[in-house]
Parts: sequence; C-alpha cells; structure tokens
Amino acid sequence: MAGSLRFALLMLLTGLFTARPALANEDRVSIAHDITVTDGTTMGDVVCLLCNVRVHGVVQGDVVAVLGSVTVDSERSISGDLVTVGGDVSLGGDASVHGDVAVVAGDLETAPGASVGGDRSVIGGRGWLLFAFAPLLIFAGIIWLIVWLVRRSRYRFPMYPQGRGF
Repeated sequence: MAGSLRFALLMLLTGLFTARPALANEDRVSIAHDITVTDGTTMGDVVCLLCNVRVHGVVQGDVVAVLGSVTVDSERSISGDLVTVGGDVSLGGDASVHGDVAVVAGDLETAPGASVGGDRSVIGGRGWLLFAFAPLLIFAGIIWLIVWLVRRSRYRFPMYPQGRGF
C-alpha cells in the first residue's frame, strides 16, 4: 500500500514539474470581434463566433469560425483543421491547411496552388443554418407559449353588469 502511494506521489510531482504550462497568448477566442493573425505572428488555436478570421501569419492549431468567414492569404498555413459554420473559406495561392477543411452553409474557394492535407467537406447553401438552429427556435416557441398561457390565466376577463364576458 505504501509503495503505490509513493508511486502516485512521484507521478504527480513528475507531472507538475515536467508539464509545459499552457500559453494563453498563443490561442485566441473572440465573440463579435474579427480576428486577424498579422504577418510575422504565430498563433495556436483560433475560435471566432459571429466574426471573421483573416490569416496573414501562421496558425499552428485549429481555426473555427461560427457565423463568420475565414480568409487565408497566399503562402500562409494552418497546421490543424479549419471549420466554418455559416461562412465562407477563401484560400489564397500556395496557402495550405495541413488538416481537414469542413464548411457548413458556406462556400470553399481555393486559388491555384492552395492545398488541403486532409479531407474536404463542404455542405453549401445557407438553408442548413435554419436546420441547425431549428431546435433553438422550437424551444423558444415552447417558452413563449408557456409564458403566454401563464399570463392569460393570471388575469381574469372583465365581467359586465349583465354577467356576460366577451
């Protein structure tokens, strides 16, 4: 028993002192503010919600844009995967994505010389956005119906002297 406790303690201390700390300045997450990877800059993962991503530098991780587009300049690279939902992807000449590219409800435009190391998956047409957000719309409709029914039952209809309502 004491041997396994020592082993667990040794593994914990080894993990604490040898693990590379996460570098928060390499990754970027933004909501409703465009992200630009400037020339000469290297970033890790890039996640953008309701905004666009412009790559003028190097991305060593994944790029995800929800309801936004991604533009990669000529001779620039993304080491991981590239995913957009509700936006377009534009790859400049000799731009490269080493992982997979997935585009839902958007278009993929590649210039001559642009390369994708993994699979390409494009589901075009903006109608997919309605399909993706339909459960949220149904849920909002159910909540509206409940609120309407509760308000309706709280207030009585006015009664007139003859005893008739509307």
